[in-house]
Amino acid sequence: MTDVLLSSDTGGVRTLTLNRPHRKNAIDPELWKALRGALVGAAEDPTVRSLVLTGAGGAFSSGADLKAGTADTRHPLDKVRDLNEVAVLLHELPLPTVAKVTGVAVGAGWNLALGCDLVVATPESRFSQIFTRRGLSPDCGGSWLLPRLVGLQQAKRLALLAEMIDAEEARTLNLVTWVVPAEQIDGFVAELGERLASGPPVALAQTKALLHESGTLREALAAEARAQAVNFATADVPEAYAAFAEKREPHFTGRWYRQPPPEDTTCAKQ
Repeated sequence: MTDVLLSSDTGGVRTLTLNRPHRKNAIDPELWKALRGALVGAAEDPTVRSLVLTGAGGAFSSGADLKAGTADTRHPLDKVRDLNEVAVLLHELPLPTVAKVTGVAVGAGWNLALGCDLVVATPESRFSQIFTRRGLSPDCGGSWLLPRLVGLQQAKRLALLAEMIDAEEARTLNLVTWVVPAEQIDGFVAELGERLASGPPVALAQTKALLHESGTLREALAAEARAQAVNFATADVPEAYAAFAEKREPHFTGRWYRQPPPEDTTCAKQ
């Protein structure tokens, strides 16, 4: 793992830390590449059950590093493709994800946080869709995420005016899940990551996909039926039933559950 992105595992929780504190974790091409590799690695590692994304040095991320971008001679579409790949990988990651936001999260940095399933911030956190102040429009999925989270009118306000808002307003707008004191956020997120990591991995992945892909009611019902068929093929369902009957906590593994075939009594009857 490159120095610009730190990775650590605690139990089934993997924490990825953006590590360019001297630039408030502005994301340069090297960090975009590292993020892409880290997300692919997390998706392919069966020991990883949940993922936390955070930043070093008291900031989450000040967005794409425009200064570093000027030294990148590739076509702008090639540069944006790096952002797009990371946004899709994060959105489609078959793991529950948590953004732990301290300090600023602006531009593409904020949209990375919004791409996570849950967002935890401190009262000191600040957020902005800063793009228009830079003569740009939203990227890293912001134009898709914002209207779905806050509605079209508030999304336009945030994107067009590029205002800086605080954590409490972000929570009121459903852009932050929890606001907790700075001295408590590490423990809060650690416990949250553990809770998610202890859940049924297949069912969590199916649930996340259903919520992301829901269309009409009929389409959602059909997708739910397919997802339940997948869930019933795991050992987690009988484990949950057994744990309920035995009044204990279930131990979920996501393991494929193969029932023995029914006994063939044809020969016995002959």
